[in-house]
Amino acid sequence: MKVDWLERMNEAISYIEDNIKGNIDYEQVAKIACCPNYHFQRMFSFITEVPISQYVRRRRLTLAAFELQQSNKSVIEIALEYGYESHAAFTRAFSEFHGISPIAARKSGAKLKACSRMSFHVSFKGGTEMDYRIEKTGPFSAVGFKYRVNNERAFDLVPSIWQEVSNNGISEKLLNLMDKNSDKLLNGVLGISVDGNWGNNDDFSYYVSVLYEKETPIDMEKLNFPENHWIVFEAKNLTDISKAWRRLYNELIPMSMYKLADLPAIECCYPPEHNPQNELWIPIVMKN
Repeated sequence: MKVDWLERMNEAISYIEDNIKGNIDYEQVAKIACCPNYHFQRMFSFITEVPISQYVRRRRLTLAAFELQQSNKSVIEIALEYGYESHAAFTRAFSEFHGISPIAARKSGAKLKACSRMSFHVSFKGGTEMDYRIEKTGPFSAVGFKYRVNNERAFDLVPSIWQEVSNNGISEKLLNLMDKNSDKLLNGVLGISVDGNWGNNDDFSYYVSVLYEKETPIDMEKLNFPENHWIVFEAKNLTDISKAWRRLYNELIPMSMYKLADLPAIECCYPPEHNPQNELWIPIVMKN
């Protein structure tokens, strides 16, 4: 199973490289990798430690530098070839990456940066236990507040959202809506990443919410979930949730009988008296 997963990821990279000068269909990239759009960008970021949009931009600017040095094409020709709409936009991006302008890059001895093509290989990791459980839920709804999060800054912005929620009383407002049955699944404040169109947008929606089946409060939005199975990881804090994400994508999913379902994942933060304090809920389906 690990080899099949590696082959799919390398095929996804091949698609990106084959279309590096044109429009990259990120939905197709996710399809090649056999991963729903909801999860592909997060998975790619955790595995490679770089957002896919940033990888594509670095590759384009690397190849653009090669063309500047090895061809007689004008700067604007190369800019348009690599998806930039103007000389100014290309020059700005090129200068931020390489540290010099496109014109300066043509001079002998110019120092440039290179981002090589990414590839995935078998590595021997793990060997440590990873506790999880499988839960099945019926249809449910969640209501809450929506935030827009920049893809490339998500790892910094999402924790800051939780800090804001804790400081400005939003968490208390949400908890007052929640059913107080302590035995109920997902009976805490939920962080839900939504928007499957990864790569085509610079940001995504992140909902801080709670389960709620009644009429949606005026200042909130509702998300509806169908019946589904979930793989659940317990965590002491948000740092442990980040570790769980990484191990999920690097170890468990490639080797297990499950694949990711086309639904948002849920980070659950429980009230202080609850044990555990946090859980990560990942929607799954059985592999064919």
